Amino acid sequence: MAKKILYTNFTTTEDLMELFSTKKEIKKAITRCNLYKFWGKAAGKKFAEKSKPYSMLAGGVMVIACENAIVAQELMLKKTQILLKFQPYLKSLKMNVKDLRFDPKKWVEEESD
Repeated sequence: MAKKILYTNFTTTEDLMELFSTKKEIKKAITRCNLYKFWGKAAGKKFAEKSKPYSMLAGGVMVIACENAIVAQELMLKKTQILLKFQPYLKSLKMNVKDLRFDPKKWVEEESD
């Protein structure tokens, strides 16, 4: 005769979401992820496919991975304009990005399905 197992003490989805929303690191990661979604709007359509946010450094520096050095150079020339376009998104997310660093060494091609 098989032993009957009773499953109890499940954690509900609501409990997990509450736990996640109270963890500072998780809240920060979600906020950054939301900010990264706006990169294409700030950088423009031309650069949205050739660059993407990579990470955040101390002091409000966002590192942007670039497809190549030419893209990094072009974005560097537009940095002030990009930061201005980013401001509404930063305010809505209560984030502070003071500078952008463009790095072609961080670029990784995404695999297509």
